[in-house]
Amino acid sequence: MTPARPGIRKATAAALALGLSAALAACSGDGGGNGGDSAGHGGVPKLSVSGAYLPRPPMTDMAAGFLTVRNTGGAADELTSVTTPLAAEVTLHSTEGTRMKQVGSLDVPANGRLDLSSGGDHLMLTNLTHRPKVGEKVTFTLHFATSDPIEIKVPVEPTTYRPKD
Repeated sequence: MTPARPGIRKATAAALALGLSAALAACSGDGGGNGGDSAGHGGVPKLSVSGAYLPRPPMTDMAAGFLTVRNTGGAADELTSVTTPLAAEVTLHSTEGTRMKQVGSLDVPANGRLDLSSGGDHLMLTNLTHRPKVGEKVTFTLHFATSDPIEIKVPVEPTTYRPKD
């Protein structure tokens, strides 16, 4: 093996230093990548849930759930699953036009919101433990790709309930 020439060695060292500098800059971001700032302008999601409800299911084995996830943070996240003691399984469904399909996750955009609503994207609960009554509160735990889980109490509303906008 022939020894490397000094010019090539310097160029290689410079390229390596530049690559390491870029990698360190990417990791440091705007506050280490974990915190961001308290105003929600950092590169992390800041999630909250509102408007959750569960219409009283007409059947004893299946129900739909609706809610809004707001993200005031500077990075997107994904709703990856929902769990509840009311159902053996909760699946995420996307609706495009009149077609509904099960999906593995739903996007929660940075500085945006994910709306789960009647006629749109929604949750499907199957194999219910019981048919909940109007006024009952059902615990849901929302799981995300990067954010901590959020636990909420979801009111059961009449079957024909439609929220006011």
